[in-house]
Amino acid sequence: MLTDSEFQYRAGTLFCEDVNLTEIAAIHGTPAYVYSKRGIETKYRAYEEALAGISHRICYAVKANSNLAVLQTLARLGAGFDIVSAGELFRVLKAGARADAVVFSGVGKTAEDVRYAIENGIHSFNCESEAELHLLSEIASKVNTCISVAFRVNPDVDAITHPYISTGLREHKFGADIGLVESLYECAMKLPGIRPEGVSCHIGSQLLDLKPLWEAAEKVLALVRRLKRSGVPIRELDLGGGLGVPYRGAEHGVSVSDFISGLRERLAGEDLRLLLEPGRSIVAEAGILLTKVLFTKRNGQKNFVIVDAAMNDLIRPTLYQAHHEIVPVVKRLDAGHLTADIVGPVCETGDFFARGRELPEAGSGDLLAIRTAGAYGFVLSSNYNSRPRVCELLVDGSRVHVARRRETFEDLIRGEDLLQ
Repeated sequence: MLTDSEFQYRAGTLFCEDVNLTEIAAIHGTPAYVYSKRGIETKYRAYEEALAGISHRICYAVKANSNLAVLQTLARLGAGFDIVSAGELFRVLKAGARADAVVFSGVGKTAEDVRYAIENGIHSFNCESEAELHLLSEIASKVNTCISVAFRVNPDVDAITHPYISTGLREHKFGADIGLVESLYECAMKLPGIRPEGVSCHIGSQLLDLKPLWEAAEKVLALVRRLKRSGVPIRELDLGGGLGVPYRGAEHGVSVSDFISGLRERLAGEDLRLLLEPGRSIVAEAGILLTKVLFTKRNGQKNFVIVDAAMNDLIRPTLYQAHHEIVPVVKRLDAGHLTADIVGPVCETGDFFARGRELPEAGSGDLLAIRTAGAYGFVLSSNYNSRPRVCELLVDGSRVHVARRRETFEDLIRGEDLLQ
């Protein structure tokens, strides 16, 4: 069942906004990522509307989808950005974002990363350790400036999500132990070039239960109050992102309005600006991976549908055991059903999009749409098996913008040199 309003069947054919996906495949080829501009804008505005009356900034998490046209779309809406590398900062600046609306997160910032961010005048750093704090102070002092810093605290809250995308327990590499972080703020108050003005927390991704978010928020707010009483000038509270989206037909995502309503209650009376870092919940449902069936085969009792997309294009199913709904682009009334593995051409048994999935019968040349692929899709793609990376297309009403051209064989060897 399709639930995202930007991808709908019309007379049995799947459209993205006002564009027929069969026409996209005919003109631009497959595999291809297809994004709905309207879908991205709608999800972003849901946050802005829910946050009305609260001092806030929405910093889109660039790691979810870093295509320039996607970033440009969000920058034009007034979004801030959450980055985890200097390369992501380069991207958001190229997309027209304001540097002073950028927050730099991440557990392993290099001196070069920090210097580049300071030179470009970003808003603040989410600091993860005492060692990083001293690095920030050293570089800021050398260039005779003072930078805003928030410590990312680890509240020891179980996010109830896949272990690879859970980040809020003591066993994880992220953040500073909430029980020990106050001494780090004391240290920060004494260091040159540092203004400890915020507290940050992010417990994980694809959260479908609000209870862990409330628990983390309450723990962090209690910390903020203690820090303020001790004289630390905390002005901002960054509660990260992580809201989940429905990947399965029967699944329900987390309501942005319910999430913000709960935060509104907890922030009442607090003199703080709220920062949020949504990524997946803005772009995931606004994208699909369009692919074509190459062959079907049967090994014993096992059916296989072999498509032209592969794990190098969308690695989530094999990396996270993630489920993506897979639907035909053209519905055929006379099509039967079969149970099959949907697999790609890469030379790995792990190259699959679904296993034992029931779907309408498909044959060579048929098009399939792998849904909810707008987040952590292309950004995790690679050239494994020397496969050129696919194109990214942004649909705006009846227009199709080539947001990234399909790579060529020459692109595969760009930067390489033969021996002399």
